[in-house]
Amino acid sequence: MKISERIDALRREMLREGIDIYLVPTADYHHSEYVGEYFKARQFLTGFTGSAGTALFTAEKAGLWTDGRYFIQAEKELKGTGVVLYKMGEPGVDTIEEFLEKELPEGGTLGFDGRTVGLGEGRKYEKIVRKKNGRLICQHDLAGCVWKDRPPISREKAFLLDTRWSGESTASKLARVREKIAEEHADVQVLSSLDDIAWMLNIRGNDVAYCPLVLAYALIYKERVELFADREKFSDEIMDSFRENRVAVRPYDGIYEAVRGFGEGDRVLLDPESTSYALYSNIPAGAEIVEAQNPQILMKSRKNDTEADNLRKAHLKDGTAHTRFMYWLKKNAGKIPMTERSAAAKLEEFRAQQEGYLGASFEHISAFGEHGAIVHYSASPETDAELQEGKLLLTDTGGHYWEGSTDITRTVALGSVSREEKEHFTIVARAMLRLANTVFLHGCTGANLDCIAREVFWKERLNFNHGTGHGVGYLMNIHEAPINFRWREGRTPAPVLEKNMVITDEPGVYIEDSHGIRLENELLVQEDEKNQYGQFMHFEILTFVPIDLDAVLPELMSVEERAMLNAYHAKVYELIGPRLPEEERKWLREYTRPV
Repeated sequence: MKISERIDALRREMLREGIDIYLVPTADYHHSEYVGEYFKARQFLTGFTGSAGTALFTAEKAGLWTDGRYFIQAEKELKGTGVVLYKMGEPGVDTIEEFLEKELPEGGTLGFDGRTVGLGEGRKYEKIVRKKNGRLICQHDLAGCVWKDRPPISREKAFLLDTRWSGESTASKLARVREKIAEEHADVQVLSSLDDIAWMLNIRGNDVAYCPLVLAYALIYKERVELFADREKFSDEIMDSFRENRVAVRPYDGIYEAVRGFGEGDRVLLDPESTSYALYSNIPAGAEIVEAQNPQILMKSRKNDTEADNLRKAHLKDGTAHTRFMYWLKKNAGKIPMTERSAAAKLEEFRAQQEGYLGASFEHISAFGEHGAIVHYSASPETDAELQEGKLLLTDTGGHYWEGSTDITRTVALGSVSREEKEHFTIVARAMLRLANTVFLHGCTGANLDCIAREVFWKERLNFNHGTGHGVGYLMNIHEAPINFRWREGRTPAPVLEKNMVITDEPGVYIEDSHGIRLENELLVQEDEKNQYGQFMHFEILTFVPIDLDAVLPELMSVEERAMLNAYHAKVYELIGPRLPEEERKWLREYTRPV
């Protein structure tokens, strides 16, 4: 079935239900960044494979809204489908809300599956519908009516994360969470965010693509927890842990009946940013809702000392694998056949050789030449470019280990590349190093520090259309709220950077139809000197893989920047060199030489 045929079938369902506009987000019932195959309805209906976007359908129009990471990719994938790309944040482009206000007729009906729409978005849509004296229908999964061969919901087994990895028992975490619930004078917390549940109960699973999470909801009371999930996922070991912590397992879909049972005067704590519109709508009017950020979010963002020590070990393993891949690439590019996909498979092979490796932490990016300009490019059998000398290869990849999760980007010159590419590469390297070596006062957020990286771009009248960094979960979501490096604040301001938070440092340059360059290390926030001016902070670099000196122009770097690069490379050789075979170690010595 072609995309146009799928959209026609959807429109027939809309007509049957009396729906004028139907909305399909990129979401599961828990608003995960990556979703399982069952939940890829937006991709099914539009053909756009990016991990973020919202589709809207009227009787005559079809539109897709996505952000700057995916503009180039979306333009290519939507070509010929009849779906119009709306570039979010660009001048003159209607927002979703503006489109709805223009296109929803007076007295019209807006529809969506309320399980896949967040409470905040749902409230915005409510207001628009009220303005139009219309109605909102959130009970129908029309995409499911059209998608006849839809994959089943995951039933993968879960596993327990021992305290040697997590660093804190479930009992301790629950006690801390309950203190925060009590501070809000609430009786129960409604929790639907999968990473918060996994962190709190020290469980992991395989229900979400690339994120080792379990599909579940939870109600946290003062003395007990009710977990709504498939009982078959849990081993006897996990069930023993649940019994010790008074966690009772209920059917996954039973969450709606449970929240409908809240009584008059019950104070219910929930996070509007991670609660679905459908779940909220099932809470009786008599219950008193307390809206606040899930306390688990900040708790898990600040890693404990065990997690921090484990992460250092994970990055040594990952750095070893990636350095070996870089050596292999330099030695073999142009000599043996290789493509974007086969190169990515080779990197995965090196990772799989590391003890405790559990799998990829996100969908890998392996982008050669002009494909590197597509920020979230994903090579397909149709686009899989052959690697040749004279261009750059950008890889953005990561792995899950028992010791934590990694995320690294390296851009490598295959043979000799142009002067312009080297100039852009050097700008990116300078920006990454300057941010990594920043010293700052406690109280700063990522918004305060982002321009330290961007300044070198702005002076050259360049920029990149994505954040400079994001938080990283521990054997969980590779993109973890709430910390980030962004020069423009989002809807919720980023919190203060605290000790043991993990954040990426990943500036880039993207020249359409030519090349893309990104370099990414992970940073661990650390306390520095404390004096009369306050508590100073600095970053500890976790990622140790060479920055390709074949693409660096040292003469464009300041003395201080060259010193930063040399110090970083000295550390790479010190930590990774002993882990390599002799021939690869000799190569590493050359590629970490002082400049």
